[in-house]
Amino acid sequence: MPLQLEIVTPEARVYEATIDSVVLPTTTGEIGILPGHIPLVTELEAGELQVQKSGGVELLAVGHGFAQIEGDRVSVLAESAITEEAIDENAVEQAMERAAKALQDATDLDPAEIERLEALVRFASAQLLLKKRKKG
Repeated sequence: MPLQLEIVTPEARVYEATIDSVVLPTTTGEIGILPGHIPLVTELEAGELQVQKSGGVELLAVGHGFAQIEGDRVSVLAESAITEEAIDENAVEQAMERAAKALQDATDLDPAEIERLEALVRFASAQLLLKKRKKG
């Protein structure tokens, strides 16, 4: 019995497919989800999400969020998500530099803005690591 994976961000449905398994980057480490997994809700951290499908592996970078596993359905709700093919390394590096500089220069930012910038840096790091790993 295959799994149905759906990855949704506030902007769009980023990914939807029938898959064999998925590895999720949770706050307590990576977990693998196979058909027949027990029901679960878990918190995700920014990192690499690995999809096994038809003998191949697809990689996505995801930001902070949550995953719900119920029956043969895996639903990922994340602040951000992007497929490996859609990652533009130069744009990601520039965004990461701008966020890091804003954090470094911050003297009067409110906690929500600091968290937003830190999340941006974490997601950018996840994208760059995924892209560089794929090249190697």
